[in-house]
Amino acid sequence: MDRVLIAGISGAGKTTMAKALERRLGLPRHELDALHHGPGWTKRPEFESDVDGFSSGPRWVTEDQYHGFLHDLLWERADTVIWLDLPRRTVMHRVVRRSLARAVSRTELWNGNKESVRDWLDPGHPIRWAWSQHERKRATTLERIGRHPHVTVVRLGTAGEARRWLAGVGVPEDTGRP
Repeated sequence: MDRVLIAGISGAGKTTMAKALERRLGLPRHELDALHHGPGWTKRPEFESDVDGFSSGPRWVTEDQYHGFLHDLLWERADTVIWLDLPRRTVMHRVVRRSLARAVSRTELWNGNKESVRDWLDPGHPIRWAWSQHERKRATTLERIGRHPHVTVVRLGTAGEARRWLAGVGVPEDTGRP
């Protein structure tokens, strides 16, 4: 696993998994939201070139998103896709909890942007997106898997499966030798 893409709907745990793989495998992590969002939630003009730059390198981990701008670039360059295919109830619990915490704390996310409860009315807000696009995201991920047979796919269907899988990552194999 040298070029790892983490797939899943908003709230599935993509960033958390990417951070864990960064630590366990020493992979450089590139957060697409930070590269995409400029001040005022505007798209940074350098987004595509920044992604092209890091993803042409030999080792990285990032989240699978922004297909409207990147198309299948990251899928074409990845050697492994970790698909967090969690149930809707799990992702909804997570994304609501995360958005509420961000809105209450007024935590700065990227380039001065902060989330507010008022933002929840936007159809593109992660809460509404996770609800309305859950099944569509699953279907498009399956399509991408079909188009990219060179990629090793690890499909994890529950939070417990993800934790158990991650526990074995970066652990040296037992060769049976002293």
